[in-house]
Amino acid sequence: MNKIKVVAFGDSLTVGYQSPTIENPFFLETPYVDFIAEKTGKKIEFILKGISGELTEEMLRRFDRDVISYKPNYVIILGGSNDIGWGIALEVIADNLFTMYDLAMKAGIIPIAVTVPSISGNDPLIRPRVVVNNLIINHCISKNITYIDLFKASSQPNTLRLEGLYSNDGLHLSTAGYKLLADLLYKDVFEKI
Repeated sequence: MNKIKVVAFGDSLTVGYQSPTIENPFFLETPYVDFIAEKTGKKIEFILKGISGELTEEMLRRFDRDVISYKPNYVIILGGSNDIGWGIALEVIADNLFTMYDLAMKAGIIPIAVTVPSISGNDPLIRPRVVVNNLIINHCISKNITYIDLFKASSQPNTLRLEGLYSNDGLHLSTAGYKLLADLLYKDVFEKI
């Protein structure tokens, strides 16, 4: 039996980057795919293709090389946080993501979209995340694409700020945050495989 192949594609949130803390003075990398792999055993091969600091335009430029060339069954796409930080137009971010979803489907790869998580410590950057995520969710519903709403799962219901448990720097996820994403993906997608 052939292994299911999954490419995890994105920026530092795919890499699993964690900022240094007093407890861990060096940065950590705890990719969410490692936590999914613990649950799925050897039946799924995960290929990690995250680049820290990357914009969705840069992700799109390497999509053929880092996704399609591997001929995976699935690609998990998480990007847009850096674009928002740089003030890229929200429609441009969404269009770049939508193009990646379309390229995957045209190549016979099942895309799994992940919404951009919230932020804490910089409230003006929450609203653009809400807008981009609504565009992602509406697009996925209209195209019957599976999506994982990481924003909703990891933010405080009243303030929409990133929950402290899920981040140690207000931007990147903590181990608990990456485990949360892994759990959501496992429950909604990979447990059924």
